[in-house]
Amino acid sequence: MACRNLQEFIKALEQKGELCRIKDTVEIDLELADITAQVSLNNGPALLFETPGDHQVPVLANALGSIERICIALGVKHIEDAAKRVKDLLLDAEPANAVSTEKTDGGDTASRLHTPHCREITLEGNDVDLSMLPIPRCWPLDAGPAITLPVIFTKDPETGSPNAGLYRMQVFDRQTTGMHWYRGSGGAKHYEKARIQARPLPVAVAIGPAPAVTLAACAPLPENLYEIKFAQALSHSPVEMIPCLHSDLSVPASSQIILEGIVDPNFQKTEGPFGNHTGYYSRPEEFPVFHITCMSMRKDAVFPATVPGPPPQEDCFMAKAVERLFLPVIKTRLPEIVDINFPVEGIFNRIVFVSIVKQYPGHAEKIIKDLWNMGRGIFSKIIWVFDSSVNVQDLPQVLWKMSNCLNPCMDIITVTAGSDVLDPAAVPGTTGCRMGLDCTEKWPEERDGTPWPQGMTMKKSVRGKTIALLEKAGLSSRN
Repeated sequence: MACRNLQEFIKALEQKGELCRIKDTVEIDLELADITAQVSLNNGPALLFETPGDHQVPVLANALGSIERICIALGVKHIEDAAKRVKDLLLDAEPANAVSTEKTDGGDTASRLHTPHCREITLEGNDVDLSMLPIPRCWPLDAGPAITLPVIFTKDPETGSPNAGLYRMQVFDRQTTGMHWYRGSGGAKHYEKARIQARPLPVAVAIGPAPAVTLAACAPLPENLYEIKFAQALSHSPVEMIPCLHSDLSVPASSQIILEGIVDPNFQKTEGPFGNHTGYYSRPEEFPVFHITCMSMRKDAVFPATVPGPPPQEDCFMAKAVERLFLPVIKTRLPEIVDINFPVEGIFNRIVFVSIVKQYPGHAEKIIKDLWNMGRGIFSKIIWVFDSSVNVQDLPQVLWKMSNCLNPCMDIITVTAGSDVLDPAAVPGTTGCRMGLDCTEKWPEERDGTPWPQGMTMKKSVRGKTIALLEKAGLSSRN
């Protein structure tokens, strides 16, 4: 069974030997982040900081920093088991956008809960105080502490369709934060519509919901698939939702902390610099401001934090999980895709390796352009496409095939696209550039009628005999 909240997740991690409790006092300014970063770089366990500075609320870090721990969170033995749940969801005939927010939990609404744990402490108006929370500052040049794992809920001002996304929130003061919506995200689109209408946008932030919700919020889903329905598929169970106190938004009852408020369409503030998963600081830039009017939390709340930085950090493993979970989503639109790999060095999806069942000349270019047109695929800086025989999870094989199959003069395409604000190579205020590489074996029609050279393979009869001889001699083989 998937973990229904962070308390269950912590217990499960401890039982599996995947949690280390840090009992000594650790400062939330830089120290906590540096410990977490060092542990993550060495493939270490989840960390529970029991005394973060002078705060009473413990901090959970690096909890999703391995595929094994993500499987524990989702209640599966292998990540492919969760991917099958996603595939089953996609075969559901009911369109996601036809389900109202109140029913996205499969009918098991939290209205029957007398006092949800996340409402045990409620502060409103001037009593709201973010300094009560152990919000870390991660890197020396960061402009301030930041909430790095918030699940942010909004609704489309025109259609009412809900969205949940994962965006950082730099803390400005006791009751305001930045709202770092990246361009093209669901939250940013809702904000732009509210800005055009000159109306405040209601926003709710769930800090520390069930792990499946956090994973769903960072997945690049199609616009008609609500993240909560995706979370239900991941956890194979309903996600209980409760209504907000000051808007028509709903948030997961499993949350540790809930923030409610509005984003004023007429007010922005400089956010950053901020150390990112790129390994570089983002530039200071104007972003909308979240004004918090209500804060509620559990009495035994745990504050989840992730530390961005040079890979591999926790977000790299979250990205690898999303890669596996999202593959069925991609295949519903592009069934010729066999496998996909976001290498951790590529910082989520900056570099993408794809294998396809090639069906016609120019097929690789078509796949490259299709992927760029799929939501956050536009931020994939370099896409490499290979034949189905190539294992795109095997970097040596990928490089070997690329070196043989790529003709730089003919097989590279580039396009201009919106600049990624987190890309240090991008020039502010200009369009960015994307590159696609056709690393498939070329058909005669793609190279002036010249047939592709014959690949080298051993006769099956010989290979079977040599494998038997190797085994007899106690030697291994690569079938």
